[in-house]
Amino acid sequence: MTIPNWITFSRLLGIPFLLYGLYNPTTEAKWICLAIFLVAALTDWLDGYLARKLNQISDLGKFLDPLVDKFLVLAPLMVLIELGKVPAWGVFLILARELAIAGWRVNQTQITGANIWGKLKTVSQIIAIALLIAPLSADWQIPAITAFWVSVILTLISGAIYLLPSSD
Repeated sequence: MTIPNWITFSRLLGIPFLLYGLYNPTTEAKWICLAIFLVAALTDWLDGYLARKLNQISDLGKFLDPLVDKFLVLAPLMVLIELGKVPAWGVFLILARELAIAGWRVNQTQITGANIWGKLKTVSQIIAIALLIAPLSADWQIPAITAFWVSVILTLISGAIYLLPSSD
């Protein structure tokens, strides 16, 4: 297992702490959750950077990285549904796209990395979740939910682009 793959796997370790902390209504807990989430999200960039820099791109990494990304995004979104911050049907659209892509990938002979739309989707989801987790004033509610819906739209667009036949 390569260093980038270990970093990818390490992102999983923060998820239980993030989930536990999201149920704590204190401002301090919310800031801690935000920090955990952002550090985990930054390791997504770090593992990709190191994989390219160290020439350690692997099929395991191409499989594991997007899987861990899905856990990192979907786990807090599930809690945010329960806390009444996002609608379940919006999260369902994200989940449906992820399951469709995962199912499609099973039949592929070669694992491909994310395209620009997949990267935009991931960044938009990270921004939306960060805004929804952060203990910001009520003035931030509309920007946070707007960021969530932008991430849903980008998620659906990236899924459609991924599944549509290419013109190669």
